Amino acid sequence: MDCFVYEATDEAQTAALGAALAELLPDGAVVALCGTLGAGKTRLVQALAEASGIDRRHVVSPTFVLVQEHHGRRSIYHVDAYRLRDEAEFLDLGPEEYFEAGGLTVVEWADRVAGCLPPEHLEIQITVTGTESRRFEVLAHGERYLAVIRGLSARLSPEHPL
Repeated sequence: MDCFVYEATDEAQTAALGAALAELLPDGAVVALCGTLGAGKTRLVQALAEASGIDRRHVVSPTFVLVQEHHGRRSIYHVDAYRLRDEAEFLDLGPEEYFEAGGLTVVEWADRVAGCLPPEHLEIQITVTGTESRRFEVLAHGERYLAVIRGLSARLSPEHPL
Protein backbone atom coordinates (compact mmCIF):
# COMPACT_ATOMS: atom_id res chain seq x y z
CA MET A 1 0.00 0.00 0.00
CA ASP A 2 1.49 3.38 -0.94
CA CYS A 3 -1.54 5.54 -0.10
CA PHE A 4 -3.60 6.15 3.03
CA VAL A 5 -6.82 8.17 3.08
CA TYR A 6 -7.91 9.79 6.33
CA GLU A 7 -11.25 11.53 6.84
CA ALA A 8 -11.05 14.07 9.67
CA THR A 9 -14.41 15.35 10.85
CA ASP A 10 -12.95 18.07 13.09
CA GLU A 11 -9.72 19.77 14.16
CA ALA A 12 -9.13 17.19 16.91
CA GLN A 13 -8.86 14.49 14.27
CA THR A 14 -6.53 16.69 12.20
CA ALA A 15 -4.41 17.05 15.34
CA ALA A 16 -4.42 13.25 15.71
CA LEU A 17 -3.03 12.93 12.18
CA GLY A 18 -0.31 15.48 12.96
CA ALA A 19 0.63 13.62 16.16
CA ALA A 20 0.80 10.30 14.31
CA LEU A 21 2.99 11.85 11.63
CA ALA A 22 5.34 13.30 14.26
CA GLU A 23 5.79 9.83 15.70
CA LEU A 24 6.15 7.98 12.39
CA LEU A 25 8.18 10.26 10.14
CA PRO A 26 11.87 9.38 9.96
CA ASP A 27 14.56 11.98 10.59
CA GLY A 28 15.25 13.95 7.43
CA ALA A 29 11.72 13.42 6.11
CA VAL A 30 10.29 15.76 3.49
CA VAL A 31 6.53 16.31 3.54
CA ALA A 32 4.79 17.95 0.56
CA LEU A 33 1.45 19.58 1.44
CA CYS A 34 -1.03 20.37 -1.33
CA GLY A 35 -4.47 21.91 -1.05
CA THR A 36 -6.46 25.06 -1.67
CA LEU A 37 -6.35 28.21 0.46
CA GLY A 38 -7.92 27.40 3.80
CA ALA A 39 -7.60 23.64 3.36
CA GLY A 40 -5.70 23.27 6.63
CA LYS A 41 -2.07 22.94 5.57
CA THR A 42 -0.76 25.21 8.32
CA ARG A 43 -3.12 23.63 10.88
CA LEU A 44 -1.62 20.23 10.10
CA VAL A 45 1.90 21.66 10.51
CA GLN A 46 0.83 23.12 13.88
CA ALA A 47 -0.33 19.69 15.03
CA LEU A 48 2.91 18.10 13.82
CA ALA A 49 4.93 20.78 15.62
CA GLU A 50 2.97 20.48 18.85
CA ALA A 51 3.60 16.73 18.90
CA SER A 52 7.30 17.51 18.35
CA GLY A 53 7.52 19.72 21.45
CA ILE A 54 7.00 23.07 19.71
CA ASP A 55 4.41 25.61 20.86
CA ARG A 56 1.84 25.53 18.04
CA ARG A 57 1.17 29.26 18.51
CA HIS A 58 4.61 29.94 17.04
CA VAL A 59 3.73 28.06 13.85
CA VAL A 60 2.04 30.40 11.39
CA SER A 61 1.88 30.38 7.63
CA PRO A 62 5.37 31.31 6.38
CA THR A 63 3.96 32.92 3.22
CA PHE A 64 5.78 36.22 3.72
CA VAL A 65 9.00 34.84 5.24
CA LEU A 66 9.06 31.73 3.01
CA VAL A 67 10.90 29.56 5.57
CA GLN A 68 10.44 29.26 9.32
CA GLU A 69 12.61 27.09 11.54
CA HIS A 70 11.09 25.61 14.69
CA HIS A 71 13.12 23.64 17.23
CA GLY A 72 11.73 21.24 19.82
CA ARG A 73 12.46 17.55 20.37
CA ARG A 74 12.88 17.67 16.63
CA SER A 75 13.47 20.53 14.22
CA ILE A 76 10.80 21.44 11.70
CA TYR A 77 11.61 23.52 8.63
CA HIS A 78 8.32 25.01 7.42
CA VAL A 79 8.51 26.24 3.83
CA ASP A 80 5.80 28.00 1.84
CA ALA A 81 5.99 28.10 -1.96
CA TYR A 82 2.78 30.08 -2.48
CA ARG A 83 4.39 33.43 -3.33
CA LEU A 84 7.27 32.01 -5.36
CA ARG A 85 7.26 32.70 -9.10
CA ASP A 86 8.91 29.47 -10.15
CA GLU A 87 11.07 26.53 -9.13
CA ALA A 88 14.27 28.56 -9.62
CA GLU A 89 13.14 30.94 -6.89
CA PHE A 90 12.51 27.95 -4.62
CA LEU A 91 16.00 26.63 -5.32
CA ASP A 92 17.40 30.05 -4.35
CA LEU A 93 16.11 29.36 -0.82
CA GLY A 94 18.61 26.48 -0.56
CA PRO A 95 16.08 23.73 0.20
CA GLU A 96 18.77 21.02 -0.02
CA GLU A 97 20.19 22.30 3.26
CA TYR A 98 16.83 21.75 4.96
CA PHE A 99 16.27 18.40 3.24
CA GLU A 100 19.64 17.19 4.58
CA ALA A 101 19.47 18.80 8.03
CA GLY A 102 17.98 15.77 9.78
CA GLY A 103 14.77 17.43 10.96
CA LEU A 104 11.42 17.45 9.19
CA THR A 105 10.96 19.67 6.16
CA VAL A 106 7.34 20.52 5.41
CA VAL A 107 6.58 22.35 2.17
CA GLU A 108 3.20 24.06 1.76
CA TRP A 109 2.02 24.52 -1.84
CA ALA A 110 4.49 21.81 -2.80
CA ASP A 111 2.75 21.21 -6.13
CA ARG A 112 4.25 24.55 -7.28
CA VAL A 113 7.78 23.22 -6.77
CA ALA A 114 7.28 19.49 -7.32
CA GLY A 115 10.34 19.22 -9.57
CA CYS A 116 12.57 20.47 -6.74
CA LEU A 117 11.50 17.92 -4.13
CA PRO A 118 13.61 14.87 -3.43
CA PRO A 119 12.35 11.78 -5.32
CA GLU A 120 11.49 10.19 -1.96
CA HIS A 121 9.02 12.23 0.06
CA LEU A 122 5.58 12.03 1.63
CA GLU A 123 2.81 13.88 -0.21
CA ILE A 124 -0.40 14.94 1.53
CA GLN A 125 -3.30 16.16 -0.59
CA ILE A 126 -5.86 18.01 1.57
CA THR A 127 -9.44 18.47 0.41
CA VAL A 128 -12.04 20.54 2.27
CA THR A 129 -15.16 18.41 2.77
CA GLY A 130 -17.04 20.58 5.28
CA THR A 131 -16.66 23.47 7.72
CA GLU A 132 -14.16 21.58 9.88
CA SER A 133 -13.88 18.31 7.99
CA ARG A 134 -11.00 17.44 5.69
CA ARG A 135 -9.92 14.53 3.54
CA PHE A 136 -6.20 13.76 3.72
CA GLU A 137 -4.75 11.58 0.99
CA VAL A 138 -1.27 10.56 2.10
CA LEU A 139 1.00 9.21 -0.63
CA ALA A 140 4.39 7.58 -0.16
CA HIS A 141 6.95 8.45 -2.82
CA GLY A 142 9.70 5.91 -2.21
CA GLU A 143 10.29 2.92 0.02
CA ARG A 144 11.29 5.05 2.98
CA TYR A 145 7.74 6.34 3.41
CA LEU A 146 5.86 3.06 3.08
CA ALA A 147 6.36 2.43 6.81
CA VAL A 148 4.71 5.80 7.50
CA ILE A 149 1.68 4.77 5.43
CA ARG A 150 1.46 1.42 7.26
CA GLY A 151 1.80 3.15 10.62
CA LEU A 152 -0.92 5.68 9.82
CA SER A 153 -3.22 2.89 8.71
CA ALA A 154 -2.61 0.96 11.92
CA ARG A 155 -3.21 4.01 14.14
CA LEU A 156 -5.93 5.95 12.33
CA SER A 157 -8.02 3.51 10.28
CA PRO A 158 -11.68 3.17 11.32
CA GLU A 159 -10.92 -0.44 12.28
CA HIS A 160 -8.37 0.92 14.77
CA PRO A 161 -10.12 3.79 16.61
CA LEU A 162 -8.05 6.31 18.60
